[in-house]
Amino acid sequence: MVQTSSDNRPEEPESEEALDQLKFEVAEDLGLDDDIKKRGWANMTTREVGKIGGNMVRRLVQKAEKDLSHHEP
Repeated sequence: MVQTSSDNRPEEPESEEALDQLKFEVAEDLGLDDDIKKRGWANMTTREVGKIGGNMVRRLVQKAEKDLSHHEP
């Protein structure tokens, strides 16, 4: 059974650093990195954070699909 938590920690703690790096890469690609540096994550709008999160999910799904396609017989 998969446990859900009320915080935003990853299921695999060792992936946290890689996910943070991906978050910053996505923010930079979206042109939001300067805003984050000026205002900090806590002061970003819900829309901005959602845009980053949505793009992170999109990239992770693409990576998973690519990885799966290379492992099929």
